[in-house]
Amino acid sequence: MSQLGLERHVVNPDVLARTIAHFRERGIVLPTFAELADPSTIPAEIRARLAAVDPDDANPLNLFRVHWYNAADRTGLVDVPGHVVLPTSLTGVAAPIIVAFGERFPMITAHKVLAAYGCLAPRLVTGQFDPSRHKAIWPSTGNYCRGGIAVSRIMDCKGVAILPEGMSQERFDWLEDWVLDADNDIVRTFGSESNVKEIYDACNALDLVPDNVIFNQFAEFGNALVHRVCTGAALSHVYRHNAATHEGLELFAFTSATGSAGTLSAGDFLKDKHGTKIVAVEATQCPTLLRNGFGEHNIQGIGDKHVPFVHNVMNTDAVAGIDDAASDSLYYLCKQPEGRAYLAERHGVPQDVLAATKSFGLSSWANILAAIKVAKFYDLGPDQAVITVATDGAALYGSEDKKILRTRFGGTFDKLSAAEAWGRYLLGNDIDWFQELDTIDRQRVFNLGYYTWVEQQGVSLEAFSARAKPAFWRELGDLVPAWDAMIDDFNARTGLLDD
Repeated sequence: MSQLGLERHVVNPDVLARTIAHFRERGIVLPTFAELADPSTIPAEIRARLAAVDPDDANPLNLFRVHWYNAADRTGLVDVPGHVVLPTSLTGVAAPIIVAFGERFPMITAHKVLAAYGCLAPRLVTGQFDPSRHKAIWPSTGNYCRGGIAVSRIMDCKGVAILPEGMSQERFDWLEDWVLDADNDIVRTFGSESNVKEIYDACNALDLVPDNVIFNQFAEFGNALVHRVCTGAALSHVYRHNAATHEGLELFAFTSATGSAGTLSAGDFLKDKHGTKIVAVEATQCPTLLRNGFGEHNIQGIGDKHVPFVHNVMNTDAVAGIDDAASDSLYYLCKQPEGRAYLAERHGVPQDVLAATKSFGLSSWANILAAIKVAKFYDLGPDQAVITVATDGAALYGSEDKKILRTRFGGTFDKLSAAEAWGRYLLGNDIDWFQELDTIDRQRVFNLGYYTWVEQQGVSLEAFSARAKPAFWRELGDLVPAWDAMIDDFNARTGLLDD
């Protein structure tokens, strides 16, 4: 089970000792999960030093910015995580749709750097990863591998990004600037975000090299736990902030693309805290959870054709399918001056909301469209909110613009094109491709994971089946305080907080 990041004791004292020495020499301090959940608890001296650090530098202090409380400039702290409440004039539904901004995270302008840290930190403090010898392998369909490369650079260790060749050029441009050896440290696998099996095949080949350590976000419980503790708490804070000025506001549902299922784990926190429904999101072109289907799509970064090992399937309430033509078109609509003018003049969408749409990438729009489906399916009113996340912003998809203009708008975009896109993909975003999950449905989705994890990836049937029980996920939460205690001990042994 150590391969899945479940250790809470030191596995190799010699590796741990070398890692502590490595970090001491480089002045690297590790934040605890609790500090990333509540950055006000970060030591004052670290917060003071952060003021002079560029959020896009490979500076060890930027590890203390891997949280939801960064200001819009990504340097300062805010009291409430950055977010926008989308009004009826944009969504067409009475329910408030609350969207938290992932692009405020450091280095990669996407919240997946939190997942990368959540997977690596436990391996460091348990003596399972030696940054002076091991190479970190980061399999991804988009942003996670960039987060992994960022933390690898900070920790002065070798890192390799694995991602499909069909992802946006901006991702590859970033990677080429951050990896140590672009020819060998970027592995382009066949296909697009739907081709996760090909990513696993590349990992399995690299795993034959003894010094390679695979940080498979789809199976590393650090991914799920850091999102449950940090993203879940941040979204709860955003909800409570809005409820303070909206009497009787209920947090009805949380929507998130399946992807690695890490972000979905924030829903476990929200359900425990507020009774919130958890809605998984996928593309209708590849309806894996909805119809055991397959295919390709352009909602980049969400992953398909499998059920992640860290997905708490039996706690998921519904699945929403989104057409990638909708996410493409609305991203483009809100990026163009003609589109924003149409929304403002014709529908009265406020300027601050239109400005916020720059923080929405392709999967962000999929999450928002799923939230609108939830509001329509359950006929939600103005006192029932749906919350979601904008994983990354529009800046990561500029290379997609020409293709979207050609394929979605026939090469021409004007106010008429904007009206057609709004009517078709926002007003027309109906309750088709939406399914509530009963016990049998959950068992069907859970069982689908058998073929990936037991037959293909060699996970034991016992370990696979254990995840169907709520007790497994409750007990999993005990890992976080154990890891935080080990991080505190690790930092104490480096002596850096005593300086």
